[in-house]
Amino acid sequence: MSEFFPIIEIPENATQELEQLGTKYKFWFNHPELGNCLYKQSRPNTGEDWSEKIAAELCKLVGLPHAKIELASWKAIRGTVSPSFLPDKGKLTLGNEILARMMPEYPKFAFQVSEHTLNVVLDAICHTGVTHPINWNPPVGIETAVETFVGYLLLDTWIGNSDRHHENWGIVELPEPSTSQTLSYLAPTYDHASSLGRELLDPKRQQKLNNRAVTAYVNKCRSALYAGPEDKYPMKTFDTFCEAAKQYPDAANLWLKRLCAVSEADTHALFNQIPRDRITSIAISFSQEILSCNKMRLMQLDGF
Repeated sequence: MSEFFPIIEIPENATQELEQLGTKYKFWFNHPELGNCLYKQSRPNTGEDWSEKIAAELCKLVGLPHAKIELASWKAIRGTVSPSFLPDKGKLTLGNEILARMMPEYPKFAFQVSEHTLNVVLDAICHTGVTHPINWNPPVGIETAVETFVGYLLLDTWIGNSDRHHENWGIVELPEPSTSQTLSYLAPTYDHASSLGRELLDPKRQQKLNNRAVTAYVNKCRSALYAGPEDKYPMKTFDTFCEAAKQYPDAANLWLKRLCAVSEADTHALFNQIPRDRITSIAISFSQEILSCNKMRLMQLDGF
């Protein structure tokens, strides 16, 4: 029997600095061992805590740079804790700010933005001097930040992440004292709670499992990236990765090979480490089926 992931108990009087971004209640506090951390509260009747934790652990399995996630509790309310990935004097600049620098008319304060296209995002990462995430050693064959981002899109497809909007990717900007210039690094991938079917309740999960309807469910998963600014709906996560793979085939092939090496036993072992008061056996079965279905689709791509 695997040991459960630890639960960080946050003192009720933890020093708080409210985080305004996003829709969930969250705050920054200082942890004696982890340093500056973000606590994110899990909303009732969702699996936002375990989905966020599992997604981070899946990143480890394929070797993607990611925000570290720990399960947590504050005032007996479930959530997650994420230590800051910013270095001293570093600043996280979100995708909407980056794109607004490139396109003055970009609607950076809107929620669903059709101007947030895949090609615009890839170009922004490719042509603005952004390098690999700080303190991350890329696998052989991943030479650029945009090739790393292709791995993020693979992750989105695998876990069914529907939340890669323009505030859920970014760059870390760090001043270089000796040159008075600002260095730019791709931020690690973060904020993956909207994945793995966490929004469904068990009766609906069981119904889809019984009806063998999980494949239909994952086929509907949409990214928050668009094919063109005139489009009404964003691209599906699978199509988003496929399109990026056409532009960066070598990087896509490398990330696919890394995904291929992850077994069902590997992922099941992660779910077994989530305490049973946070996840049900039905949720585990459904999530495992999502990972299996999406991996199978990805492994069937031409050229792999």
